[in-house]
Amino acid sequence: MMIKKYALLFLCLFNIYIGFSQNTNTFGLSKFSQISIITSGPGEALYEKFGHSAIRVKDPVLQLDLIYNYGIFDFDDPNFYINFTKGFMKYKLARYPFYLSLKSAKQDERWVKEQILNLTQQQKNEFFQFLETNAQPENASYFYDPFFDNCATRPRDIVQKVVGDNLIFKDDFVSESLSLRQLMNKEINPNTWASLGINIALGSKLDKTATPLEYLYLPDYVFEACKASKIIKKGKEENLVQKTNVLLDFEEKQSNSDVFSPFLAILLFSLLGFWITYKDIKKTKRTVWLDFSLLFITGTLGFLIVFLWFFTNHSTAPNNFNFLWAFAPNIIVAFFLLKKNPPKWIRIYIKILLVFLILIPIVWITKIQLYTYPMTPLFVLLGMRYWYLQKTLKR
Repeated sequence: MMIKKYALLFLCLFNIYIGFSQNTNTFGLSKFSQISIITSGPGEALYEKFGHSAIRVKDPVLQLDLIYNYGIFDFDDPNFYINFTKGFMKYKLARYPFYLSLKSAKQDERWVKEQILNLTQQQKNEFFQFLETNAQPENASYFYDPFFDNCATRPRDIVQKVVGDNLIFKDDFVSESLSLRQLMNKEINPNTWASLGINIALGSKLDKTATPLEYLYLPDYVFEACKASKIIKKGKEENLVQKTNVLLDFEEKQSNSDVFSPFLAILLFSLLGFWITYKDIKKTKRTVWLDFSLLFITGTLGFLIVFLWFFTNHSTAPNNFNFLWAFAPNIIVAFFLLKKNPPKWIRIYIKILLVFLILIPIVWITKIQLYTYPMTPLFVLLGMRYWYLQKTLKR
């Protein structure tokens, strides 16, 4: 999710692994070594909007300066794109020279900060050996989850594993209680097509209040958590981060609305629908193509929701209350509305759709699931059109 796919990294991977692994596995790190959490700012691409976390191992004695990056797509998987759609997103840990990572961030004008961890020599070696074992080809791949197992949660989990009970996790960095969806929408502007698609596709699991530990699916919060947390060394409480270095200092890129934004597009379409409905009311007629379009589009999106919910492994796709407006059977009912005199049961069906729409504000206000605001004009249009449609069908 968080790193550009540079082919050079893969070319370097095997060479540097063979060159270094024999010596480091035999002798371990020197007392001058450093283990660091590297945090990068957001980039331009969608998968870079959240920033990036990685781990740096530096040892001047062994002449090591490596980055361990859990954010690499596993293109070696022959069914990568099919599996990605189904929710089996295979990523891998890549190990390569740190300067390549810094060079990439510099080209993209992304800030980079380093937090050198305050570890004992034994903990440094345990940390390093864990990474080396994970970097083995047979261990490098894992099934990625954007909210529960990603490039940010992996460093968090390794720190917890190595430091164990000596880690004192502080949640001072959490200033307000937010859900996973709200945290996501802070990183990606809701008034973008990418955000709209994600918010429609993912269900109510994103809307429970996140625990401080769950905040750490985002690199920024990993940085803040490390900054706030403590470690017990020789019976004394010390800062987990020994030193923070700013390696690249660029202005953070803001997530702006798209030029032709979803809200603008939906608003214009909805205004057209309002005007047509007004004309229909005045002339006591029904514009067939509008009814067909509304049900066909919402039905198509409904089928997508059903597919993601029941037929994929995406952890946050189930229990998606977007079905209240994007109802899968609409795609079939749309064709009945092409007739001048649709079957009588259609009127009952439209009344059911109206009840579903009435439930949306209740679900939204109670925060069972938050809807994205660019959809609001469409909800109003659907309510108005369904009300008029069932009146017309009665006549």
